[in-house]
Amino acid sequence: MNQKSPLCTLVCVLLVIGALNWGLQGLGFLVSGANWNVVNLLLAKWQTAEAVVYVIIGLAGLYKLIVWGKCCGSSCSAPGQPSA
Repeated sequence: MNQKSPLCTLVCVLLVIGALNWGLQGLGFLVSGANWNVVNLLLAKWQTAEAVVYVIIGLAGLYKLIVWGKCCGSSCSAPGQPSA
C-alpha cells in the first residue's frame, strides 16, 4: 500500500476545493445574479489574499499534472493506465 505524502494530501485537498468552487461558480451562472464563488465571498475584502488562494490552487493543479499517478497512488492514475 502506498502512503500519501503530506504534500500529496495538501494538493488533493486544494484540487477538491478548487473543483467545488468552479462547480458552484457554474451553478451560480444558472441563477441570475448569484455569486457562488466561495473564495470571492470569503476574501472579497482582501483582493491580494484572494489572488494568492487562486495561485496556490493553480499551482496545486500544475503539480498534480506533472506528477500524475505518482502522488495519490492508483486511485489517481492517469486515464488508460492500469491501477497498481
